[in-house]
Parts: sequence; C-alpha cells; structure tokens
Amino acid sequence: MAGGLGPAVEEARAGLDAAVTETADEPVRAAGGVIRRPGKGGREQVALVHRPAYDDWTFPKGKLLPGEEWEHAALRETEEETGYRCRLGSALGSVRYVDRRGRDKVVHYWLMEALDGDFAPTREVDELRWLTLDEALDHLSYDHDRELLRSLAAVH
Repeated sequence: MAGGLGPAVEEARAGLDAAVTETADEPVRAAGGVIRRPGKGGREQVALVHRPAYDDWTFPKGKLLPGEEWEHAALRETEEETGYRCRLGSALGSVRYVDRRGRDKVVHYWLMEALDGDFAPTREVDELRWLTLDEALDHLSYDHDRELLRSLAAVH
C-alpha cells in the first residue's frame, strides 16, 4: 500500500498514469477533490471554490509537485484551497482540457470527506460555498466540472 492510502486508492491508481501519454508534450498534471457532506434535510452538498484570478467557480485542485503521487496532490491541494483536511474516497475520473495558456491539462479527481478544518480566504481562493448538487451545477463555471458532478450524482 503506497503512502498508506488504502486498497481502494491503489486499485483506482492503476490506470491513472496510463491515462497520461508520456511524450515531450506531456500535459500539465493536476489532482483535486469533490468534498461532500450531508446537508439540511439530508440533501448532499459539495464544496465549490471561487478563484478571483479567473473569476470562476470550480472544485479544489492543483498541479502535482515533482515526484508527487496523484492522491497526495489531491489531498494537499484540496486542503490548501479549502482549509479542510480530508479523507480520500473513490476515484471519480479525469477531465482533460486546454488551459488558459494553451497547454493540454489532465486533472484526476477523488471523492473526499472533510475530517476537520475551516475555510479562510487567500489570494488564490477567496470564497468557498457548500451547495446542493443542483445548486452546484448552476454555479460551476466549466462544462467538464458539471459533467464530473453529474457522473457523481448518477453513481451515488
């Protein structure tokens, strides 16, 4: 069990590196999380972050550090952007797109549960909102994030 992340993580990880073609034009590699919690009336909520530099609403995510494993990057970036230390759950899949600099980017996401922490605004992320799945669909800025959320709703 690499890094003590658990058998479900190791199983999900088996195909991650294969999903990224190793070439001179390797895509930007990033990882993130969809943090969920039970909301009022039993309606599930997810956390979205607002990034003022892009004026967008998205899931917490960020680039892998050199030599960093996907799962560790997902947990680290999620905590950095939200203030919540999380437990890694099942792999949700990947999104691939061209970023604002014209680079190919791949982001692997995991379902997460917040263990503890509190949000505090930073220059990178100035707001966090807990929203129902329907509310989150309306708030998300990108189609690939909406598709990821729809797939989560269909499975869970």
